Amino acid sequence: MSSLNLDDFTDLIERPDGGVRRDAEARRERQIVPPGSLGRLDDLGEWLAAAQSAVPVRPVERPRVVLFAGDHGIAELGVSARPAGSAGELVREILEGGRPVSVLARRLGVPVRVVDMALDCEPDTLPEDVVRHRVRRGSGRVDVEDALTLEEAEAAFRAGVAVADEEADSGTDLVVLGDVSVGGTTVAGVLVAALCGTDASVVTGRGGEDIDDLAWMRKCAAIRDSLRRARPVLGDQLQLLATVGGADLAAITGFLLQSAVRKMPVVLDGVVTAACALVGQRIAFRAPDWWLAAHDSGEPGQAKALDRMALEPVLDHGVRVGEGAGGLLALPLVQAAAALAAELPEKPAVAEEAGEEPEKEE
Repeated sequence: MSSLNLDDFTDLIERPDGGVRRDAEARRERQIVPPGSLGRLDDLGEWLAAAQSAVPVRPVERPRVVLFAGDHGIAELGVSARPAGSAGELVREILEGGRPVSVLARRLGVPVRVVDMALDCEPDTLPEDVVRHRVRRGSGRVDVEDALTLEEAEAAFRAGVAVADEEADSGTDLVVLGDVSVGGTTVAGVLVAALCGTDASVVTGRGGEDIDDLAWMRKCAAIRDSLRRARPVLGDQLQLLATVGGADLAAITGFLLQSAVRKMPVVLDGVVTAACALVGQRIAFRAPDWWLAAHDSGEPGQAKALDRMALEPVLDHGVRVGEGAGGLLALPLVQAAAALAAELPEKPAVAEEAGEEPEKEE
Protein backbone atom coordinates (compact mmCIF):
# COMPACT_ATOMS: atom_id res chain seq x y z
CA MET A 1 0.00 0.00 0.00
CA SER A 2 1.40 3.39 -1.01
CA SER A 3 1.79 6.13 1.60
CA LEU A 4 1.42 8.79 -1.10
CA ASN A 5 -1.96 10.56 -1.11
CA LEU A 6 -2.44 11.93 -4.62
CA ASP A 7 -5.72 13.60 -3.62
CA ASP A 8 -3.68 16.23 -1.80
CA PHE A 9 -2.73 17.76 -5.14
CA THR A 10 -6.36 18.62 -5.84
CA ASP A 11 -6.38 20.84 -2.76
CA LEU A 12 -2.88 22.24 -3.23
CA ILE A 13 -3.14 23.27 -6.88
CA GLU A 14 -4.91 26.55 -7.62
CA ARG A 15 -5.65 27.96 -11.04
CA PRO A 16 -3.47 30.80 -12.33
CA ASP A 17 -4.83 34.15 -11.12
CA GLY A 18 -7.97 34.89 -13.16
CA GLY A 19 -8.12 38.49 -11.93
CA VAL A 20 -4.59 39.11 -13.10
CA ARG A 21 -5.42 37.60 -16.48
CA ARG A 22 -8.34 40.01 -16.84
CA ASP A 23 -6.02 42.89 -15.93
CA ALA A 24 -3.58 41.68 -18.57
CA GLU A 25 -6.39 41.57 -21.13
CA ALA A 26 -7.48 45.10 -20.18
CA ARG A 27 -3.91 46.35 -20.52
CA ARG A 28 -3.72 44.71 -23.94
CA GLU A 29 -6.88 46.59 -24.98
CA ARG A 30 -5.10 49.87 -24.21
CA GLN A 31 -1.94 49.16 -26.19
CA ILE A 32 -1.29 50.81 -29.56
CA VAL A 33 -1.49 47.55 -31.53
CA PRO A 34 -5.10 46.29 -31.75
CA PRO A 35 -5.91 43.17 -29.70
CA GLY A 36 -5.80 40.04 -31.82
CA SER A 37 -3.34 41.50 -34.31
CA LEU A 38 -0.49 39.60 -32.64
CA GLY A 39 -2.34 36.30 -32.89
CA ARG A 40 -1.32 33.60 -30.42
CA LEU A 41 1.24 35.94 -28.83
CA ASP A 42 -1.58 37.81 -27.09
CA ASP A 43 -2.80 34.60 -25.47
CA LEU A 44 0.72 33.54 -24.46
CA GLY A 45 1.39 36.87 -22.78
CA GLU A 46 -1.86 36.72 -20.83
CA TRP A 47 -1.26 33.07 -19.82
CA LEU A 48 2.18 33.97 -18.53
CA ALA A 49 0.90 37.04 -16.68
CA ALA A 50 -1.69 34.91 -14.87
CA ALA A 51 0.94 32.28 -14.02
CA GLN A 52 3.28 34.96 -12.65
CA SER A 53 0.40 36.88 -11.03
CA ALA A 54 1.98 40.04 -12.47
CA VAL A 55 0.85 42.85 -14.79
CA PRO A 56 2.82 43.87 -16.70
CA VAL A 57 4.21 40.39 -17.22
CA ARG A 58 7.83 39.83 -16.21
CA PRO A 59 10.37 38.59 -18.75
CA VAL A 60 11.31 34.90 -18.70
CA GLU A 61 14.92 35.22 -17.57
CA ARG A 62 15.75 31.85 -15.99
CA PRO A 63 14.25 29.08 -18.12
CA ARG A 64 15.53 25.53 -17.88
CA VAL A 65 15.25 22.34 -19.90
CA VAL A 66 14.53 19.34 -17.67
CA LEU A 67 14.69 15.87 -19.24
CA PHE A 68 13.76 12.66 -17.42
CA ALA A 69 15.49 9.58 -18.83
CA GLY A 70 14.74 5.88 -18.83
CA ASP A 71 14.78 2.67 -20.82
CA HIS A 72 11.64 0.58 -21.33
CA GLY A 73 11.47 -3.19 -21.57
CA ILE A 74 8.82 -2.97 -24.29
CA ALA A 75 11.59 -1.84 -26.66
CA GLU A 76 12.75 -5.49 -26.74
CA LEU A 77 9.85 -6.14 -29.14
CA GLY A 78 11.38 -3.96 -31.85
CA VAL A 79 8.94 -1.06 -31.49
CA SER A 80 11.62 1.62 -31.75
CA ALA A 81 14.14 2.63 -34.38
CA ARG A 82 16.83 2.45 -31.71
CA PRO A 83 17.96 -0.76 -29.97
CA ALA A 84 16.52 -1.58 -26.57
CA GLY A 85 18.53 -0.24 -23.65
CA SER A 86 20.31 2.49 -25.60
CA ALA A 87 18.82 5.61 -24.01
CA GLY A 88 22.02 6.04 -21.98
CA GLU A 89 23.88 6.72 -25.23
CA LEU A 90 21.43 9.52 -26.01
CA VAL A 91 21.99 11.01 -22.56
CA ARG A 92 25.75 11.01 -23.05
CA GLU A 93 25.34 12.70 -26.44
CA ILE A 94 23.13 15.37 -24.86
CA LEU A 95 25.67 16.00 -22.11
CA GLU A 96 28.46 16.21 -24.69
CA GLY A 97 26.48 18.78 -26.70
CA GLY A 98 25.77 16.69 -29.79
CA ARG A 99 21.97 16.32 -29.82
CA PRO A 100 19.45 18.82 -31.28
CA VAL A 101 18.33 19.93 -27.83
CA SER A 102 21.97 20.57 -26.89
CA VAL A 103 22.51 22.78 -29.94
CA LEU A 104 19.29 24.74 -29.44
CA ALA A 105 19.86 25.18 -25.72
CA ARG A 106 23.39 26.40 -26.33
CA ARG A 107 22.17 28.90 -28.92
CA LEU A 108 19.38 30.16 -26.65
CA GLY A 109 21.53 30.19 -23.51
CA VAL A 110 19.30 27.74 -21.62
CA PRO A 111 20.81 25.16 -19.24
CA VAL A 112 19.83 21.51 -19.70
CA ARG A 113 19.28 19.15 -16.77
CA VAL A 114 19.03 15.39 -17.34
CA VAL A 115 17.58 13.18 -14.60
CA ASP A 116 18.19 9.42 -14.89
CA MET A 117 15.24 7.48 -13.51
CA ALA A 118 15.68 4.06 -15.13
CA LEU A 119 18.46 3.96 -17.71
CA ASP A 120 19.74 0.49 -18.59
CA CYS A 121 23.41 1.26 -18.04
CA GLU A 122 25.90 1.28 -15.20
CA PRO A 123 25.39 4.40 -13.08
CA ASP A 124 29.10 5.14 -12.92
CA THR A 125 29.11 5.84 -16.67
CA LEU A 126 27.20 9.08 -16.06
CA PRO A 127 27.73 12.08 -13.75
CA GLU A 128 26.52 11.77 -10.17
CA ASP A 129 24.09 14.68 -10.50
CA VAL A 130 22.40 12.82 -13.39
CA VAL A 131 22.00 9.41 -11.70
CA ARG A 132 21.30 10.37 -8.08
CA HIS A 133 17.50 9.97 -8.45
CA ARG A 134 17.61 6.62 -10.29
CA VAL A 135 14.95 4.17 -9.12
CA ARG A 136 15.98 1.03 -11.02
CA ARG A 137 17.83 -0.16 -14.10
CA GLY A 138 15.26 -0.20 -16.89
CA SER A 139 11.48 -0.46 -16.55
CA GLY A 140 9.60 -3.73 -17.07
CA ARG A 141 8.06 -4.96 -20.34
CA VAL A 142 4.54 -3.66 -19.82
CA ASP A 143 2.74 -6.06 -22.17
CA VAL A 144 3.57 -9.01 -19.89
CA GLU A 145 4.74 -7.52 -16.56
CA ASP A 146 4.52 -4.39 -14.47
CA ALA A 147 6.86 -1.57 -15.34
CA LEU A 148 7.60 -0.98 -11.65
CA THR A 149 6.59 -2.13 -8.21
CA LEU A 150 4.22 0.23 -6.46
CA GLU A 151 7.07 1.24 -4.13
CA GLU A 152 9.30 2.08 -7.11
CA ALA A 153 6.49 4.09 -8.72
CA GLU A 154 6.08 6.09 -5.52
CA ALA A 155 9.84 6.66 -5.28
CA ALA A 156 9.94 7.87 -8.89
CA PHE A 157 6.93 10.14 -8.40
CA ARG A 158 8.49 11.63 -5.28
CA ALA A 159 11.75 12.15 -7.19
CA GLY A 160 9.86 14.20 -9.76
CA VAL A 161 8.31 16.26 -6.98
CA ALA A 162 11.77 16.83 -5.48
CA VAL A 163 13.23 17.95 -8.82
CA ALA A 164 10.36 20.43 -9.26
CA ASP A 165 11.05 21.83 -5.80
CA GLU A 166 14.76 22.10 -6.58
CA GLU A 167 14.02 24.05 -9.76
CA ALA A 168 11.49 26.36 -8.13
CA ASP A 169 13.79 27.00 -5.17
CA SER A 170 16.70 27.84 -7.48
CA GLY A 171 14.70 30.56 -9.25
CA THR A 172 13.76 28.75 -12.46
CA ASP A 173 10.85 30.75 -13.89
CA LEU A 174 9.81 28.39 -16.71
CA VAL A 175 10.61 24.76 -17.52
CA VAL A 176 10.79 23.09 -20.92
CA LEU A 177 9.98 19.49 -20.00
CA GLY A 178 10.94 16.45 -22.06
CA ASP A 179 12.09 12.85 -21.95
CA VAL A 180 15.04 10.79 -23.14
CA SER A 181 13.89 7.23 -23.66
CA VAL A 182 13.80 4.17 -25.88
CA GLY A 183 10.31 2.66 -25.93
CA GLY A 184 8.83 5.71 -24.22
CA THR A 185 6.39 6.62 -26.98
CA THR A 186 4.95 3.09 -26.85
CA VAL A 187 4.33 3.31 -23.13
CA ALA A 188 2.90 6.82 -23.56
CA GLY A 189 0.51 5.43 -26.16
CA VAL A 190 -0.73 2.85 -23.67
CA LEU A 191 -1.48 5.53 -21.08
CA VAL A 192 -3.26 7.79 -23.55
CA ALA A 193 -5.35 4.97 -25.02
CA ALA A 194 -6.30 3.73 -21.55
CA LEU A 195 -7.25 7.15 -20.21
CA CYS A 196 -9.12 8.21 -23.37
CA GLY A 197 -10.85 4.85 -23.90
CA THR A 198 -9.53 4.38 -27.44
CA ASP A 199 -8.01 1.50 -29.40
CA ALA A 200 -4.29 0.97 -29.87
CA SER A 201 -4.33 1.93 -33.56
CA VAL A 202 -5.69 5.39 -32.71
CA VAL A 203 -2.64 6.34 -30.63
CA THR A 204 0.18 4.43 -32.34
CA GLY A 205 2.66 6.70 -34.08
CA ARG A 206 6.03 6.34 -35.76
CA GLY A 207 8.16 7.54 -32.84
CA GLY A 208 10.99 10.01 -32.84
CA GLU A 209 13.02 8.34 -35.60
CA ASP A 210 10.25 7.17 -37.96
CA ILE A 211 9.88 3.40 -37.67
CA ASP A 212 8.89 1.33 -40.72
CA ASP A 213 5.52 -0.38 -41.26
CA LEU A 214 6.53 -3.67 -39.65
CA ALA A 215 7.81 -1.92 -36.52
CA TRP A 216 4.59 0.14 -36.44
CA MET A 217 2.53 -3.07 -36.46
CA ARG A 218 4.65 -4.51 -33.65
CA LYS A 219 4.17 -1.28 -31.71
CA CYS A 220 0.41 -1.34 -32.25
CA ALA A 221 0.23 -4.94 -31.02
CA ALA A 222 2.37 -4.10 -27.98
CA ILE A 223 0.07 -1.21 -27.04
CA ARG A 224 -3.00 -3.45 -27.57
CA ASP A 225 -1.61 -6.15 -25.28
CA SER A 226 -0.53 -3.61 -22.66
CA LEU A 227 -3.98 -2.02 -22.67
CA ARG A 228 -5.44 -5.26 -21.33
CA ARG A 229 -3.22 -4.84 -18.28
CA ALA A 230 -3.92 -1.11 -17.94
CA ARG A 231 -7.71 -1.08 -17.92
CA PRO A 232 -8.23 -2.87 -14.57
CA VAL A 233 -6.15 -0.23 -12.71
CA LEU A 234 -7.51 2.94 -14.33
CA GLY A 235 -8.99 4.14 -11.04
CA ASP A 236 -5.59 4.34 -9.30
CA GLN A 237 -3.18 6.64 -11.12
CA LEU A 238 -0.07 5.59 -9.20
CA GLN A 239 -0.87 1.93 -9.80
CA LEU A 240 -1.45 2.76 -13.48
CA LEU A 241 2.04 4.27 -13.72
CA ALA A 242 3.49 1.23 -11.98
CA THR A 243 1.63 -1.22 -14.22
CA VAL A 244 2.10 0.26 -17.69
CA GLY A 245 4.19 3.39 -17.18
CA GLY A 246 7.79 3.56 -16.09
CA ALA A 247 10.06 5.35 -13.67
CA ASP A 248 10.64 8.28 -16.01
CA LEU A 249 6.91 8.74 -16.65
CA ALA A 250 6.08 8.53 -12.95
CA ALA A 251 8.74 11.17 -12.25
CA ILE A 252 7.43 13.44 -15.02
CA THR A 253 3.92 13.18 -13.58
CA GLY A 254 5.17 14.11 -10.11
CA PHE A 255 7.21 16.97 -11.59
CA LEU A 256 4.21 18.37 -13.45
CA LEU A 257 1.93 18.33 -10.43
CA GLN A 258 4.47 19.83 -8.06
CA SER A 259 5.33 22.52 -10.60
CA ALA A 260 1.66 23.49 -10.56
CA VAL A 261 1.72 23.54 -6.75
CA ARG A 262 4.78 25.84 -6.89
CA LYS A 263 3.16 27.99 -9.63
CA MET A 264 6.02 27.32 -12.04
CA PRO A 265 4.83 27.24 -15.68
CA VAL A 266 5.87 24.24 -17.77
CA VAL A 267 6.19 23.85 -21.55
CA LEU A 268 5.35 20.29 -22.67
CA ASP A 269 7.46 18.74 -25.41
CA GLY A 270 6.07 15.57 -27.03
CA VAL A 271 3.82 12.57 -26.55
CA VAL A 272 5.53 11.30 -23.39
CA THR A 273 5.05 14.54 -21.46
CA ALA A 274 1.51 14.84 -22.87
CA ALA A 275 0.66 11.35 -21.60
CA CYS A 276 2.01 12.19 -18.16
CA ALA A 277 0.07 15.45 -18.19
CA LEU A 278 -3.09 13.45 -18.91
CA VAL A 279 -2.37 11.30 -15.85
CA GLY A 280 -1.75 14.50 -13.89
CA GLN A 281 -5.09 15.93 -15.00
CA ARG A 282 -6.82 12.84 -13.62
CA ILE A 283 -5.16 13.54 -10.27
CA ALA A 284 -5.72 17.33 -10.14
CA PHE A 285 -8.10 18.82 -12.70
CA ARG A 286 -6.77 22.39 -12.35
CA ALA A 287 -3.16 21.45 -13.06
CA PRO A 288 -3.23 21.75 -16.91
CA ASP A 289 -3.78 25.51 -16.62
CA TRP A 290 -0.09 25.73 -15.68
CA TRP A 291 1.11 23.86 -18.77
CA LEU A 292 1.68 24.97 -22.34
CA ALA A 293 1.77 22.56 -25.30
CA ALA A 294 4.83 23.57 -27.31
CA HIS A 295 4.24 21.84 -30.62
CA ASP A 296 2.47 19.15 -32.58
CA SER A 297 4.97 16.30 -32.93
CA GLY A 298 2.78 14.34 -35.33
CA GLU A 299 2.24 11.56 -32.79
CA PRO A 300 -1.48 10.70 -32.71
CA GLY A 301 -1.28 9.90 -29.01
CA GLN A 302 -0.05 13.40 -28.27
CA ALA A 303 -2.87 14.95 -30.29
CA LYS A 304 -5.42 12.82 -28.42
CA ALA A 305 -4.01 13.76 -25.01
CA LEU A 306 -3.78 17.48 -25.77
CA ASP A 307 -7.31 17.53 -27.12
CA ARG A 308 -8.58 15.87 -23.94
CA MET A 309 -6.86 18.59 -21.87
CA ALA A 310 -7.94 21.42 -24.23
CA LEU A 311 -4.29 22.40 -24.80
CA GLU A 312 -3.52 23.85 -28.23
CA PRO A 313 0.06 23.45 -29.51
CA VAL A 314 1.94 26.67 -30.21
CA LEU A 315 3.94 25.30 -33.17
CA ASP A 316 3.47 22.76 -35.93
CA HIS A 317 6.87 22.18 -37.49
CA GLY A 318 6.82 18.37 -37.66
CA VAL A 319 9.65 18.05 -35.11
CA ARG A 320 9.62 14.43 -33.89
CA VAL A 321 13.06 14.02 -32.39
CA GLY A 322 11.86 14.48 -28.79
CA GLU A 323 14.35 15.17 -25.98
CA GLY A 324 12.86 18.63 -25.44
CA ALA A 325 13.93 19.99 -28.84
CA GLY A 326 10.43 20.87 -30.02
CA GLY A 327 9.59 22.32 -26.63
CA LEU A 328 12.65 24.52 -26.72
CA LEU A 329 11.63 25.94 -30.10
CA ALA A 330 8.53 27.45 -28.46
CA LEU A 331 10.54 29.27 -25.80
CA PRO A 332 11.49 32.31 -27.95
CA LEU A 333 7.80 32.81 -28.76
CA VAL A 334 6.90 32.81 -25.07
CA GLN A 335 9.69 35.29 -24.38
CA ALA A 336 8.57 37.44 -27.32
CA ALA A 337 4.99 37.41 -26.05
CA ALA A 338 6.17 38.55 -22.61
CA ALA A 339 8.23 41.38 -24.10
CA LEU A 340 5.38 42.63 -26.29
CA ALA A 341 2.85 42.47 -23.46
CA ALA A 342 5.14 44.38 -21.13
CA GLU A 343 6.79 46.91 -23.45
CA LEU A 344 4.29 47.97 -26.10
CA PRO A 345 3.13 51.51 -25.19
CA GLU A 346 -0.47 52.28 -24.45
CA LYS A 347 -2.63 54.49 -26.67
CA PRO A 348 -2.68 58.14 -25.57
CA ALA A 349 -5.78 59.06 -23.62
CA VAL A 350 -8.23 61.32 -25.46
CA ALA A 351 -9.17 64.17 -23.12
CA GLU A 352 -12.47 65.92 -23.82
CA GLU A 353 -12.53 69.65 -23.22
CA ALA A 354 -14.61 70.54 -20.20
CA GLY A 355 -18.14 71.69 -20.92
CA GLU A 356 -18.08 71.00 -24.67
CA GLU A 357 -20.69 68.83 -26.30
CA PRO A 358 -19.74 66.87 -29.44
CA GLU A 359 -21.34 68.36 -32.57
CA LYS A 360 -24.37 66.51 -33.88
CA GLU A 361 -24.68 65.74 -37.57
CA GLU A 362 -27.63 67.35 -39.36
